[in-house]
Amino acid sequence: MTRAAALPGLMAAASLLALAAAPARADDLREALVNAYNGNPTLNGARANQRAVDESVPIQRAQGLPSVNVTATETEFLRQSANAFTAPERNLNVGAQVLVPVYSGGAVRNGIAAAKERVEAGQADLRNTESTVFAQVVAAYMDVLRTEALVALANNQVAVLRTNLEATSDRFQIGDLTITDVAQSRSRLAVAEGDLRSAEANLIAAREAYVRLVGREPGELEAPPPLPGLPDTVGEAIVTALANNPNLDAAKQRAEAAGFDTKVAGAGRLPTVGFFANGQYSDFFGTLGGPIAANFVQAETTANAGVRITIPIFQGGLPAAQQRQAGARESAALEDVIAAERQVIAETRSTYANWQAANAVIRSAQAAVEAAELSLEGVRAENSIGNRQILDVLNAEQELVQTRAQLVTARRNAYVAGFNLLALMGKAEARDLNLETGGPLYDPKVNADRVSSKMWDWDRDPEPAPKSTRTVDIPPATATIGPQLLPGE
Repeated sequence: MTRAAALPGLMAAASLLALAAAPARADDLREALVNAYNGNPTLNGARANQRAVDESVPIQRAQGLPSVNVTATETEFLRQSANAFTAPERNLNVGAQVLVPVYSGGAVRNGIAAAKERVEAGQADLRNTESTVFAQVVAAYMDVLRTEALVALANNQVAVLRTNLEATSDRFQIGDLTITDVAQSRSRLAVAEGDLRSAEANLIAAREAYVRLVGREPGELEAPPPLPGLPDTVGEAIVTALANNPNLDAAKQRAEAAGFDTKVAGAGRLPTVGFFANGQYSDFFGTLGGPIAANFVQAETTANAGVRITIPIFQGGLPAAQQRQAGARESAALEDVIAAERQVIAETRSTYANWQAANAVIRSAQAAVEAAELSLEGVRAENSIGNRQILDVLNAEQELVQTRAQLVTARRNAYVAGFNLLALMGKAEARDLNLETGGPLYDPKVNADRVSSKMWDWDRDPEPAPKSTRTVDIPPATATIGPQLLPGE
């Protein structure tokens, strides 16, 4: 057996021994998802934006609540009329007004209802952001695993071709081979070394993408666990997606909100009713009346209250135009629901097909790897007795590398497609994956309930501060990999 023929077995044995002795702590996919759940800026930003949407309910409700205003005015009369014998020199006027809306044609009620629908739509958007971030983390995790395996394949190929070149040179020295065989071996080695540099660059890019999404550098990543709840048929996937997809849910909620907006616009032509009460205090500080100020009351208090009814008669067609405008937007929102439904159906079907295809490629690639390994062993044996040329060996080695790379890529594609399918079905969120995040899962309804009935003008939340982790102190990624078993070994 030549050194080239013995090398793969020796490398596999060395890899097994190294893996058995490795004490390094391994990271798993669940840990990566938890880190992203707690520290990803896209997800934390979406939560903050949703809290802003939550405030639309108390903003709309405030329009139907009483309001109280106090106005104070102090006036200095700097120049008096020559004929004004009783004109004051100064005056303090303090007025208080209370307005109590009673009826607004349904504008407030429907505005609150529309705001609540948009809060629910935002919560569905937040679900979609969460599952999208998780899908990106899964893809980044699998990309690191895939590119590490491809670097290992490229490293192995360089080592094999380097040994082949040495063996070919030795045989050339004794006249067993020609200079052409040596040149072919040297050419394949140069190409393999270039492929290794490209694979290492891709690995660095994959690790940096992982850092960007997860907020920490990847350690020695473990193989991901099986995905839960994958459908048996595409029909099952479609039914689940139509019932649970967050994008579709958000579109439906926005259509409901647009319907309430149409009613709000129609309220502009209806009467409004409100109570009012006014109080006023005025003080001239003894300056009213001039020389005969003692004959005048220098301070007085007045008050009045009543009911104000406003009946719109003609507004230049404004309410009708606003209602037509809102109706057109409601129609657009209803069309958006159909568009979202079509999108969900198309993406679910295509993702299911991609998932099935990747699984089929895995089975084919596994068979191809086994056949390529057997073929390479036979070609090497035949070459050793002179029945095969060096080029045949090189081609067989290249075919084995390609089939192993295809297997690694297919495994990555199958897992990512499977997770994307779960995301489309609305089953790729923290609550579905049973993530242990170090505390209760973030529930957007908690904040929505907290602020919905707040009425105090001076009620404030803590000062805004970022919650996501920074990556500026994480060192640049490298292409260094630990011992790995190649596919099929």
